[in-house]
Amino acid sequence: MMGFVGFALWIDGDIACAQGTHEYRPMGVAHIAETDIFKPRDFDRYGRWRPRTDSSFVGLFASLSHVNRFLTVRRSQPNRKKARPGSKRTLAII
Repeated sequence: MMGFVGFALWIDGDIACAQGTHEYRPMGVAHIAETDIFKPRDFDRYGRWRPRTDSSFVGLFASLSHVNRFLTVRRSQPNRKKARPGSKRTLAII
């Protein structure tokens, strides 16, 4: 039986925060600079979990490499708009 792997990502200013589980064990929480990439050793099982209703929530990812790829692509976009803490995001439902 295959275990669940998943990561949630928040970007708040210049800090990226990820929460993850691997093989049904919580990896915990990691905080890094937005310009860095996550490594498994960055995660602390006893870190404080963030709510997904927080305005800095970016989304859910299937693996740590997907999170890191998202951060790398995001950095490489020269005209990207940074989400500011407290800014309102809208969701279009079609």
